[in-house]
Amino acid sequence: MTRTAPTRTPRAAALAASLSAAAVSALAVLTPGSASAGLVDEPVTSSAPGAALSLAPLGTYETGVLDESAAEIVEHWAAGQRLLVVNAAQAKVEVLDASDPAAPTKLFDLQTTGVVSADGSFVPDGAVANSVAVREDGLGVVAVEAPDKTDAGWLVFFDAAGSGGALGAVRVGALPDMVTLTPDGARAVVANEGEPAEDYSVDPEGSVSVVDLPRVVRAATQAAVRTAGFHAFEGAALPAGIRVYGGRADAGTGTPAYPVSENLEPEYVTVDQTSRTAYVTLQEANGVAVVDLRSARVSDVWSLGTVDRSRVPFDASDRDGIAIRTYADVRTFRQPDAIASYRVRGTTYLVTADEGDTRDWDGYSEEIRVGDLGRNGIEPACAAVKAGDGFAGLSRLKITRADGLDPTGTCYETLYGFGGRGISVFTSDGRLVADTGDEIERMTAAAVPGSFNSDHATSSFDNRSDDKGPEPEGVTLGKVAGRTYAFVGLERVGGVVVYDVTEPARPRFVTWTDNRDFSVSGTTDLARAGDLGPEGLAFIAADDSPNGDPLVAVGNEVSGTTTLFDVERLRPHGHRVGE
Repeated sequence: MTRTAPTRTPRAAALAASLSAAAVSALAVLTPGSASAGLVDEPVTSSAPGAALSLAPLGTYETGVLDESAAEIVEHWAAGQRLLVVNAAQAKVEVLDASDPAAPTKLFDLQTTGVVSADGSFVPDGAVANSVAVREDGLGVVAVEAPDKTDAGWLVFFDAAGSGGALGAVRVGALPDMVTLTPDGARAVVANEGEPAEDYSVDPEGSVSVVDLPRVVRAATQAAVRTAGFHAFEGAALPAGIRVYGGRADAGTGTPAYPVSENLEPEYVTVDQTSRTAYVTLQEANGVAVVDLRSARVSDVWSLGTVDRSRVPFDASDRDGIAIRTYADVRTFRQPDAIASYRVRGTTYLVTADEGDTRDWDGYSEEIRVGDLGRNGIEPACAAVKAGDGFAGLSRLKITRADGLDPTGTCYETLYGFGGRGISVFTSDGRLVADTGDEIERMTAAAVPGSFNSDHATSSFDNRSDDKGPEPEGVTLGKVAGRTYAFVGLERVGGVVVYDVTEPARPRFVTWTDNRDFSVSGTTDLARAGDLGPEGLAFIAADDSPNGDPLVAVGNEVSGTTTLFDVERLRPHGHRVGE
């Protein structure tokens, strides 16, 4: 969603004044955290000619927990200059003092377990924090997954001005994976992903919880929780292009009464500026659900379509070096993780980070390689596909076995891979306006040719080309000097890519900065590698920033670091504004 500078309420202004440096220092002494200036000596940068912005790493907080999802979703609370960071590895939300962006330090953890819920349940040990959001007045919410992810989860409430104690909780759907607040602060919207058990013995229905929030800083009641589900889209009512596959029926573990509802798995939410409509990615299904927040009803579902790889080049193999080219009979599902929204001349547009994702469980996996076709009971590629240009070079590409068979079901006439490897811009009714094609792969290939399509946990060459490439995962939007920019995290090769999306039909690459040292590799050296695996991003407008400059905060799940970047405005010849 677009993050704009909010109007300060009297309470927010008072909180900002009361959280003095002395008070923050006292909290830090009570609950110290470890922090260091974990920035690499020479971050990777690549910019377009005449770029209007650059990103400069300012400071990093390090959890010291590596390759365990210790820093994922990041939110900023302006009134207290605090960052709220989901540490999934330790099932908590860490609160950081960001008043000095060059040296963020830990204050305390938010309480998410042992909390009594309004429905009479309580959040037990083993529950996992997945997402966090905070209102301008300090009312915060944490989406918490049950120890058994197929059970219903919780939304835990807290006061961002406090010292970590919970205000209460309400029950929501299974595996609440993401929570956001409407721009007017009236509601929380939760994407309940509803993933299956590993063996597919249970597959809860996906849903979206809409929670009416109190006007003051306190917990909501259970009566304030409404659930938007997908029963209306069962059977023939399902729109074309939405992927429904790999449920309990395919796994051989049952016949669902509502197979579509079990199959659709809400991933990420953005809310339009009117606070009336939410847009929710259905990542594996390659779709978006439109939710009317006043009625708490899914009003529409539409497909995100595919990228035609006969026209849009990509690197399809991890064994051919840098080989970005086109292939006949190959398409890839966009399957975005994060989604953001903004308004241009009265029209709402959506920006998606087209990561790609698969259903790959013990009970059912859709993943195969092109080279597996025709083996071990898998149908072969159709003769025309085998005869196509470049088919031999596709053997390593991961594709789905759930789509692409010809009408007879005897051979694959189209090969469907995963991920758009860029960002896309859509209208709110699902019309594709623009995408960035092969720009990110070509840009990173030129900037770090020896680490092209590297993985995040090890520095490597070309080892992700067969499997979603750089994986754009997170996206946040922000305005700088009157223009709207998309800040995009690349999960695998790393770093933040900036696109100017002021004109929705013409997204323009601006710059890429990667706070990573590619000379460091292997699990024993991860602590010296910089930022690895960017997951969540938060834009901090200049009016809300502790140093008066726009900032971007990034949570990195592999390195367990939270890094703040200065968004520097540049003059036409590359000099920072003010120099």
